[in-house]
Amino acid sequence: TGRCVPGVRRVDGGARVVKAIRLDYGNFMAPRLPGGVEPTELSTLLAPAFESALSVVSAWREQGRLGFLDLPYASDSVARVAELAGRYRESFDDIVVLGIGGSSLGAIALRDALLGPFWNQQSAGQHDHFPRLHVLDNPDPHTYRALMNQIDPARTLFNVVSKSGATAETMAQYLVVREHLDEAVGPDHAPSHFLFTTDAANGALRQIGEAEGLAMLPLPDNVGGRFSVLSPVGLLPAAACGADIGALLSGAAEMESRCHGDALDSNPAGTLAALLHHADTGQGRTIHVMMPYADRLRSTALWFQQLWAESLGKTTSHSGEDRPTGPTPLAALGATDQHSLLQLLMEGPADKVVLFIAVDDPGADVPIPQRHSEIDALSYLGGHSLGGLLASEHIATAEALRRAGRPNATIHLPAVDAHALGQLIMLLEIATVLAAPLYGVDPLDQPGVELGKQLTYGLMGREGVPAPEIAEVDPRWVL
Repeated sequence: TGRCVPGVRRVDGGARVVKAIRLDYGNFMAPRLPGGVEPTELSTLLAPAFESALSVVSAWREQGRLGFLDLPYASDSVARVAELAGRYRESFDDIVVLGIGGSSLGAIALRDALLGPFWNQQSAGQHDHFPRLHVLDNPDPHTYRALMNQIDPARTLFNVVSKSGATAETMAQYLVVREHLDEAVGPDHAPSHFLFTTDAANGALRQIGEAEGLAMLPLPDNVGGRFSVLSPVGLLPAAACGADIGALLSGAAEMESRCHGDALDSNPAGTLAALLHHADTGQGRTIHVMMPYADRLRSTALWFQQLWAESLGKTTSHSGEDRPTGPTPLAALGATDQHSLLQLLMEGPADKVVLFIAVDDPGADVPIPQRHSEIDALSYLGGHSLGGLLASEHIATAEALRRAGRPNATIHLPAVDAHALGQLIMLLEIATVLAAPLYGVDPLDQPGVELGKQLTYGLMGREGVPAPEIAEVDPRWVL
């Protein structure tokens, strides 16, 4: 059928059923998709490659390199997060995360999915007096000033997130905020407004925190930034604002268990990784579009964009020669981007696959009233709902792409809640590390970003880093 059939979990004495998310990849498969993957290819081509990749990933896990797989079971760390979150939600009206990349995208994804739209614009009573949650990642001075004009420093916690304590953007904002707080609340009180999430033993933040007695949360050595959303990086801000991190981690644990299997047709992460890799390397579909049909998941697509790009976009050795590899991820939003990208997806170059995320139960829906029955362009909408319209848009778009021979798959979430989101996060993280051996790369490093960092250090005058020579502007090429 081209489906990973969902499992269920009964809790509360069997009174409630928590459904698993499910992966429908039928629109990748022939003959349903013209030119799609033949069913025999699953067993003769994709399954052997998956088994080889799984053996590599299993070895990485035995070596202790894949710490994100253990995060759902890190009870001591979760207890510490819960303790601090309870303290902070009583003491502060606003929480500001200072971080970038893997230190910010996960927190944004959890905020938008679990707290819902307009959380920060609601009154304290509307969000049960939990803090507002802001993230400063890009060091844009206008954004910084605008936020600081909206919050009371005396009622704000600043969560500084950097494993190395050397991230230029984050540390620059920390220095600015520290000066601001010294002036606003006094240098004696400023330290109580900071929480450092950083390396357990080393780095500038660890050094400052220990010297000044600041609160700190340690990050595991074997969890990199883009895999850290289920660590204190993402859990602390979410928990402080009332998100159910227990359900989030429970969902992640269930997906981690589902992806243990060594049979491709029962391993959702393996199936996703194998199909997307085959689409890229076997069919020339190098652009992988993630398109959720829920505003609350828009930031999740941006989080996936970093996960897929930074983990798989590498230089690898092949037949004695180095060559670049890796797909290009693109975040989109249904139905919004049906009006901006769908024409290209349908009739543009056949170099794209689309991974939809659909939500079975949108929650509180909005009925569409029956008005203007005399106008054909409006009368058919009455009696439906906004959620029903959005669901129909997804079904129609997936079918239109199928008819055009454009492969697509859908991840179905029972609802946008903590349990389902935990499953989704773990599914995508495991798919990423399974895809890496298929590409012949290490998913945990990012050597391609180091040159830019070193050039920035040199331009900013960091000690020990020489000022770089930058190619001069050629007036012939400036209009």
